[in-house]
Amino acid sequence: MYDYLHYTSLHYITMLCSLSLQYQVGQLYAVAEASKDQTGGGEGVEVLVNEPYEEDGEKGQYTHKIYHLKSKVPGFVNAIAPKGSLKVHEKAWNAYPYCRTNKFEIKIETWHKPDMGNLENVHGLEESQWEKTQIVDIDIATCRIAQKDYNPDHDPTKFKSEKTDRAPLAADWKKELPNKANCPHMCAYKLVTVEFKWFGLQGTVEKKIQDERLFANFHRQLFCSIDKWIDLTMDDIRRMEEETKKELDEDLTSCRHWTWNCLIGIIKNTTPS
Repeated sequence: MYDYLHYTSLHYITMLCSLSLQYQVGQLYAVAEASKDQTGGGEGVEVLVNEPYEEDGEKGQYTHKIYHLKSKVPGFVNAIAPKGSLKVHEKAWNAYPYCRTNKFEIKIETWHKPDMGNLENVHGLEESQWEKTQIVDIDIATCRIAQKDYNPDHDPTKFKSEKTDRAPLAADWKKELPNKANCPHMCAYKLVTVEFKWFGLQGTVEKKIQDERLFANFHRQLFCSIDKWIDLTMDDIRRMEEETKKELDEDLTSCRHWTWNCLIGIIKNTTPS
């Protein structure tokens, strides 16, 4: 008997940057940095495709990535997962300010709007679905962060932006923001739709996926690295992505060669003469 899980959640994330280009550049910069942070030991992120696309009048950037996750999932999942299933293929079509991502049975659709997160049902869901949607308002300054995730360099209440003077953030920064005419702001509306079918794992998967940890950590890092990307152009970002892809490929390849050589050495040392 299989469990069937279907739910939607909507995350509101207000950021202190302009909708036009700043957030897009910052987001791509943070993604590239996070990819490098997550790669090592023969696992991590492998970028297969990163290229412009145009479809039905929609223009944007298409990416196809593989996440090598074997050591990054709970042991019980590792034990029962079919061979090769822990290589997650992610295909994303980013036509900013709207983007969609399919990752297994998880779909993330994002609208970026020049407001404080005060719009309802921005994705136009049916009323019955909207009523069941869990609403999560993520405050990058005051959201609860697990001790294992906490990094003082990514804490908006401690970070001081030398180039923009937009940080550190006080506990009531969102209330004060509308009164600051010279401080741009926008909101990322992230709709997460999950359809999951797997024997006996519904409760565990639901608990893991609903956690807003991923969005909170990513946007805290994005904001606290603003001085590194605020002056970059999209051309700078594309060059950085190419360099990151080369680094990731080299890291994955070198680690796999090291692992293979170690296995050969072990076999030789344990083979009876």
